[in-house]
Amino acid sequence: MDIKTVGVVGAGQMGNGIAHVFALAGYDVLMNDISQEALDKAMALIEKNLDRQASRGKITTEEKDAALARIKTTTTLTDLGPTDLIIEAATERETVKQAIFEDLLPHLKPHTILTTNTSSISITRLATRTDRPERFMGFHFMNPVPVMQLVELIRGIATDDATYQTLLKVVEKLGKTAASAEDFPAFIVNRILMPMINEAVYTLYEGVGNVRSIDESLKLGANHPMGPLELADFIGLDTCLAIMNVLHDGLADTKYRPCPLLTKYVEAGWLGRKTRRGFYDYRGETPVPTR
Repeated sequence: MDIKTVGVVGAGQMGNGIAHVFALAGYDVLMNDISQEALDKAMALIEKNLDRQASRGKITTEEKDAALARIKTTTTLTDLGPTDLIIEAATERETVKQAIFEDLLPHLKPHTILTTNTSSISITRLATRTDRPERFMGFHFMNPVPVMQLVELIRGIATDDATYQTLLKVVEKLGKTAASAEDFPAFIVNRILMPMINEAVYTLYEGVGNVRSIDESLKLGANHPMGPLELADFIGLDTCLAIMNVLHDGLADTKYRPCPLLTKYVEAGWLGRKTRRGFYDYRGETPVPTR
């Protein structure tokens, strides 16, 4: 089917980035959040990011203005019902996502495709809470969405081929690259990335290295653009812990046991950049290691 209108549930870090790239690719976007303040902040951030792209010559001023004009906002979730494609990008909690889909169901068009931007929750299980498991998929963007090239496409056990092919074309129109993943805990990227981050935290916990030496080692020794602890702070330590718990619970393998130090940081509310403290302290002019 031909996708023209897109509904985005959630105006946070992922949701506003998803709205940004869809509008820039020519889709009409309706972005929803429970808070008008969150929607206003998201629109301001989208405009700022589009301005940055324009100042670097990646897009024209006309393209920026056209993209902004394509994004509308609403605090009423059911307004998204008539769109062709809905992308849920709300909090990474299964009960929240289930409630969103259940509220949307009576208002959807028969052909509407439902997707979730979850980084780890079972697509098959979420699909069973809808009336259209054959038109339900995982549509996992990487953060920050306007910059990152990859989109993971995850088929649930019931997803039909027409839905998959439609989303492949959408990813192509966005100018991004699709990687197809099977519906197992954390899919591809986080299945590999999160245990690496968790192992870096164990390396810190066991005193093998300090924060700076661990990050420098991976940046200079493995050519990673960011060290694993710096990256964990960027992602959010609560998100890292949640994904490790999904891996540990879903695969029942002790190699996915979250490091106790990661749990301790989350208990302290030191979640990384968003709380201004994590493996680094961001409250000064330059980040300072906390261990």
